[in-house]
Amino acid sequence: MPKLKNLLSLLLRVAISAALLFALFKLNKIDLADLAKDIRGVEKLPLFMAFLAIMLTYLLSFWRWRMLLEADGIKIPHKKLISSFCGGIFFSIFLPSTIGGDLVRTADLSVHTQKARQVIATVFLDRLSGYIGLVLVVLPALLFAGPLIGDKVVYLSVAVIVMLLVITLVFLFNSFIYEKVSGFLSASGSGRIREKIRDMHKEIHVFRRHGRMIILNLALSLAIQLAFPLSVYFTGVSLGLGVKLSYFFIFIPIISAITLLPISLGGLGLREGLFVVYFAKVGVAKQLALTMSLLFFSLVILCGAIAGVIYVLTVHHRRLQHNQPSAV
Repeated sequence: MPKLKNLLSLLLRVAISAALLFALFKLNKIDLADLAKDIRGVEKLPLFMAFLAIMLTYLLSFWRWRMLLEADGIKIPHKKLISSFCGGIFFSIFLPSTIGGDLVRTADLSVHTQKARQVIATVFLDRLSGYIGLVLVVLPALLFAGPLIGDKVVYLSVAVIVMLLVITLVFLFNSFIYEKVSGFLSASGSGRIREKIRDMHKEIHVFRRHGRMIILNLALSLAIQLAFPLSVYFTGVSLGLGVKLSYFFIFIPIISAITLLPISLGGLGLREGLFVVYFAKVGVAKQLALTMSLLFFSLVILCGAIAGVIYVLTVHHRRLQHNQPSAV
């Protein structure tokens, strides 16, 4: 029954992605032949630079997560950690947004370490650290390039992103607010939920003793959030777009935050629509914005495929080791 439910969930997300893309092509009158022509005419060097920038974000993300695990006293063999991380990257393509990949690496390491609560806390803080880095990039970029856009939707999007971050941080790290909010979970039947939230809150507070690690972790998050818009920028350059780099530092963090919503398959369809909406504000033709998004997603799939090969090879190796007959 759970397998059927998962299959139906996957099919639903595929259908949503297909519907969003169909509507996007139909409403904007995108010509497939012109889109294919734009892709065939890309410049190879900027596209390769985009690929390297994406790989850099994954390497920095791996380092950031490993740092959190070590700070919490979780010792894991390097190969095993790489395998779990690569599995998360690979499955995030097929699962709802990057959250799906987080669930995969959480489940994998929880089984391996038998420390589910600690692993979940590190993955959550890893994601929260990335979200803080996203805000640290978008706010200065909006300050310098925002007036050139002059659009209320952009300002509203950034305001919502910042507000959600502030609420999350206050809830997690302000004991008074936390106790008040958790008090709402005193209704009958919510005991287990309240207990799990309290355990998670306690686990996260362990990291308050690691000030130096937190600073370095946030520095890595900032570097990741700088490299990610850069990868999209190089993708645009490969298509001949002359859009200023500062706009990418505004739009891409906003688009990344919205595509965290577990709606479509890997954000496909939703992300493309946001590319069209936001980059139209700086004069990019809808077809080129859509092409840039699809081309960028193809690079993400390529990186995910590489991660998938690593994951499959390491899983196969572990199974062989596990099934080897013991020496007599």
